[in-house]
Amino acid sequence: MPDRPSNHGDGHRLSRRALMLGSMAALLPVDAAPGQEAGAAPLISAPRLVPARSLPVPGTVSPPLQAVIGAPYPTGWDAIPTSPEAWRALAAQSSAAVAPHLPAIRERLGVTVEPSRIAGVNVFIVTPNDLPTANRDRLLVHVHGGGYVLYPGEAGAGEAMLMAGYAGYKTVSVDYRMPPDHPFPAALDDAMAVWRDLSGRQDPRRMGIFGSSAGGGLTLAMVLRAKAEGLPLPGAIAPGTPWADLTGAGDTLQANAYVDNVLVSYAGWVGAAASLYAGGQRLTDPLLSPIFGDFQGFPPAILTSGTRDLFLSDTVRVHRKLRQAGVEASLQVFEGQSHAQFLTPFVPETEEAFREIARFFARHLG
Repeated sequence: MPDRPSNHGDGHRLSRRALMLGSMAALLPVDAAPGQEAGAAPLISAPRLVPARSLPVPGTVSPPLQAVIGAPYPTGWDAIPTSPEAWRALAAQSSAAVAPHLPAIRERLGVTVEPSRIAGVNVFIVTPNDLPTANRDRLLVHVHGGGYVLYPGEAGAGEAMLMAGYAGYKTVSVDYRMPPDHPFPAALDDAMAVWRDLSGRQDPRRMGIFGSSAGGGLTLAMVLRAKAEGLPLPGAIAPGTPWADLTGAGDTLQANAYVDNVLVSYAGWVGAAASLYAGGQRLTDPLLSPIFGDFQGFPPAILTSGTRDLFLSDTVRVHRKLRQAGVEASLQVFEGQSHAQFLTPFVPETEEAFREIARFFARHLG
């Protein structure tokens, strides 16, 4: 009896036999693909050509987040500084853009921000006006994002304000030195100096480390270095969309290119920042790209990303490597969000993200 055709809305007609054979082919191992000799090298597929398409703003997120997702690319995402002066100017512009919003964040979230110095490093101590009793002997250390080159000063402490306000934790935000004047390992040295000082003064099991993007990468690098130096480890960590691989590998660096409306593409300033920060060191050094490090013995971790995030692959790869190392690791991925958009103040999904992180810390910080 001849195959009965199956009609689809796009006008294509596929027989049941063709559908069945296609399904069976998908189950074949690579080295058993039709037409390939036994023992031959595995077939490597050609890059997939994706047709141009219009990408709508999803209706499956809150209205405030829809406005964030629908925003255009940031001005200058593809303008790569060509001199130290241009990099310094970009850093100054980033802080100037954030500064006008900080008073409202402090007021609406009910937090105080105090500049200070710990172990010779500039920090901002962020404290909730109403510090929960359960958190009074807990402390978080924050390392900010911005590609290792942006948000100097109080502008870098915005994420710490969100954590203090939404999650109710006292937080020390490290204002680490940055390129072009201070390439790797200056940022890590500063963060470790603060960690060494604070963990020597109180129980590290009741302390956590967190940060997003470059701050997520630094969070992981701090644990690797603490392990190597025999320093105490935190009770838990929260790397948000961690920049864990400065080599530019990972599926979503291609799949989400020009979908992410924050970083847009690794061909922009962010890819150039990787080389600037590395300062001539190998990008595969685990303290630069923690994905190449040993995650055995890491503290419990919660990772956060979004479906449109250019660094979603970095986040997923870190999560899988932690799980492979036997580490308790949670992964939360938010609908429609580009890179680190869970840090957008006063958006429902932002509060949800930090409440989730707060619960994770509460379970693991003594």
